Amino acid sequence: MFSTLSLVALGGAIGASLRWLTGVAMLRALGPSDFPLAIITVNVVGSFLMGVFVVTAAQKGLTHLSPFLMTGLLGGFTTFSAFSLETMTLIERGETASAALYILLSVGLSVGALAVGLLIARGLFA
Repeated sequence: MFSTLSLVALGGAIGASLRWLTGVAMLRALGPSDFPLAIITVNVVGSFLMGVFVVTAAQKGLTHLSPFLMTGLLGGFTTFSAFSLETMTLIERGETASAALYILLSVGLSVGALAVGLLIARGLFA
């Protein structure tokens, strides 16, 4: 258990560092922007890599690398990849209504929770 946790932590540190470096590289290459292009980039790249790894791991017997690569590295790079995988799993199971509900609830509730957190924190520190 501890060795798996260590692999998740190591992958998470690497993934988060790569996310930050991606943002820095895009800022240097494109300049400042009000649009979160770096976040969209890591979300799309992370989701793509999650898809590639899921199939590769299943085909090549590499599922033992999942804690490090999927939960740690890709989870640290972007948690959106896990969201995308869960959505596609529901769709592939034929549960499209559940997938749509999952998308709506995940995005809506997450953005709503962030808004409530902002309001509460702003009220505390105003």
